[in-house]
Amino acid sequence: MCGSQASGMAELLRLLLNVAEKAANVARVCRQEASLFELLVQEKTGADKNKKFVQDFKTLADVLIQEMIRHDVCAQFPELTGFIQGEESNKFENGLGESVIVTVCAQEEDTTALLAKVLDGNQNAASLLTKVIHQDLQIRDEAAESLQLSISPADVGIWIDPIDATSQYIEGKEEEEPEEGFCRFGLPCALVLIGVYLRSTGQPVMGVINQPFNRKDSTGKGWKGQHVWGVSYGDVNICSVTKRRPFCPQKKDYLSVLLSSSERPAVKNALAVISNGSLMYASGAGYKILCVVQGLVDVYVLSEGSTFKWDSCAPHALLRALGGGVSDLSECLRAHVNANKGHAAELTYHQPHTESQGVDRWANQGGIIAYLDSSVIDKVVAALAGKI
Repeated sequence: MCGSQASGMAELLRLLLNVAEKAANVARVCRQEASLFELLVQEKTGADKNKKFVQDFKTLADVLIQEMIRHDVCAQFPELTGFIQGEESNKFENGLGESVIVTVCAQEEDTTALLAKVLDGNQNAASLLTKVIHQDLQIRDEAAESLQLSISPADVGIWIDPIDATSQYIEGKEEEEPEEGFCRFGLPCALVLIGVYLRSTGQPVMGVINQPFNRKDSTGKGWKGQHVWGVSYGDVNICSVTKRRPFCPQKKDYLSVLLSSSERPAVKNALAVISNGSLMYASGAGYKILCVVQGLVDVYVLSEGSTFKWDSCAPHALLRALGGGVSDLSECLRAHVNANKGHAAELTYHQPHTESQGVDRWANQGGIIAYLDSSVIDKVVAALAGKI
């Protein structure tokens, strides 16, 4: 293993932990002032829109986070220029109807001037956001710093979802008593997701997830966050999340199944059988996969192609580090029909659907199944076979 390669990936992970925490700070700052926050929400249209939602929004926080991560990573790793992709367009329209391309500049005063234009001349808000964007954060994590991987940053690409579950972030609801250890909705479902994949194969190899709104602070007014990360490549499988319990789904009569509340009735009915009728629901694709990572549920199933590479890449890497994965549900169903049991059909992240347009080029079009143990695939697929 080349020493520069090994240290390069450790440095990349350390940088991603830092920028994810800066991103969480941006998300928190943008929610602190209601009148300011209302200025920062803009509806997506056309090719940028997720067809699952009647309305699909982006916020300035989304765009700022994405461009800040792109700026900081490319400054330290220029070999990643052109290989960092995100959910959001960086074009924003201010109150005067002017289109502004949002970027993070090398100098603070230039970033402030650009943001002031987006914010209709609000210098105070622009300065506050700039200060957070340009802060120098150093997250210390011994396991991350000692990472040894036989690939280099030049071998990988990055997917960013600056704020997954944007609708929950905008609504800002707080669930006072989470059920079964997780929140069904609200600010805790809003996550910063940064996933790293191999350019050659599309395999997810590294993921960083920051949850800006994990718990209330001691005053009860502000929020504290948490971050988790994982790496899976070759014989290296490290995750900051440890499994909660020995996992033996073969010995369980029923599985705990997590779904989107908008999942179609045929899927709900079929999976109710293997969950003893107690299906679970939560908001945000990234958050639902994180629930699997944390061992709060056995499996997350989505039959629609309404998630995207930026939703699944980061948590997929964590699941792989724990021995699990995220697979294409349609491919698993097809393999079941062909009596190819145990076929994982894991998602990859390097190739678009060339026949599709806009964001659909990067959709997980066959639906997904996220699991800690691959033996749950056969149970889920057997329940769904012939039903969808």
